[in-house]
Amino acid sequence: MLRATALSLFVLLFGACTNDFEEINTNPNGPTAVQPELLFRQVIYGYGNDMGREGFTAGALLGQHLAMTDFNLFDRHDLSSPQEGGDPWPILYTALRDNESVLELSRTSPAAAVYEGPALVMKAYLTMTLTDLFGDVPYSEAFNARRNEITRPAYDSQESIYVTPGGILDNLERAVAVMDAYSGVVTLGGDLLYGGDLEGWVRFANSLRIKALMRIADRNDPSGAIQQLVDEGRMLTTNAQNATFQFADSPPNSFPLAEVRDGIFNVFLMSRTAEDVLAGLEDPRVGVHYLSNQDDGEFAGIQNGILGGSSVAADTFARPGLIWRERTGELAFNYLTAWETDLLLAEAALRGFLDADARPYYEAGVTKAFAYWSTPLPDGYLTSGPAAYDAGRALEQIITQKWIAGIGNGYESWIEWRRTGFPALQPVAASLNGEAIPVRMPYPNEEQALNFEAFSVAAEATQGNSVNARVWWDTE
Repeated sequence: MLRATALSLFVLLFGACTNDFEEINTNPNGPTAVQPELLFRQVIYGYGNDMGREGFTAGALLGQHLAMTDFNLFDRHDLSSPQEGGDPWPILYTALRDNESVLELSRTSPAAAVYEGPALVMKAYLTMTLTDLFGDVPYSEAFNARRNEITRPAYDSQESIYVTPGGILDNLERAVAVMDAYSGVVTLGGDLLYGGDLEGWVRFANSLRIKALMRIADRNDPSGAIQQLVDEGRMLTTNAQNATFQFADSPPNSFPLAEVRDGIFNVFLMSRTAEDVLAGLEDPRVGVHYLSNQDDGEFAGIQNGILGGSSVAADTFARPGLIWRERTGELAFNYLTAWETDLLLAEAALRGFLDADARPYYEAGVTKAFAYWSTPLPDGYLTSGPAAYDAGRALEQIITQKWIAGIGNGYESWIEWRRTGFPALQPVAASLNGEAIPVRMPYPNEEQALNFEAFSVAAEATQGNSVNARVWWDTE
């Protein structure tokens, strides 16, 4: 009788507990479902904020917009020693992971379907940056840990990441098709780039596709695809359509370097390469990008990769301009712009991939780039000065203009130098890479520890994870 009563009490208590288990054990202040608008906003802003800092502290060193005068192993091309910056791998994979969650939600929840197209664009954008920096990387298996319990993903070849189904080019085409087909009433939330306007994302996708096609143009002829995109005209054509978002003048949304120690602007200085390029073109944007420390208002740059230390008189060299620290509300994080699109099309026309004259695209791109940096275009700059279009050196002019306007845009200028050789970068003073300028980022040490088998295959394919091993599209 006692056992029966005890059993009855157990059943009663267990039944009462299980009937209300979900309600009792759910924290009313802890959301159990991800809100796609919050996660999507985090993907856009979080990546832009983190890569804004990374682009300044590492990308600008490799692209030689800036030089570092102390704590500068990275500037001396020991790329396995990130210091102030130089570790984009976790930034990119964090953004790709969160974006994949948005993409999954868009395909499983009808209320989130509007996010599918923009999430595909972001996946293509982030993946392109990742593979252009490192070459072969974990991709097709990289986001399957929750679904398929793959915790040590294989590395995909850069070629397959670009051109196979589910890769960069395919995702951009699918993104446009999905957005054109969307007929729902739910608007895109968390959209810092276009405020929910899907047509803006279509233009972004098509311009990014042009960029991807030109990046691999030495491997895959892009002629037909680029001509079709230009004929359709749905790409970034004005600065008002740029895929950018503004920083603020004050924390927490100011440019991240404006919130760190003031002394960092004595460590990062104008590079000698920047001095030579901008002075050679008599380019007034130098006064936006840099702050003169000369009595005569001239801008002096320092050689990249010096030994550094107290012997460097920082006051004799130009520092980063006020837009990077005191007027960051005038600064935008640049995903992709109309001026870059024009300059890509100028190159496409120059190389015969587009049935058009390269000069109008070049001049339009330069004009929009000056407006982007709120700098008046000088009289004669495009007609009689050294920047006037010259068919004999047009590719150098096109890429150099991208280099000037692209300061702060991650590692983009270094990637374009690897692809084209322009502008001419200068040797670093105390190289830790045998005087050679690196042509890829090395896989981080954590990959060897956490994904050893896959890492070992990728390392063998890159001469022991060498920074001098060229990626697939880099044909020299």
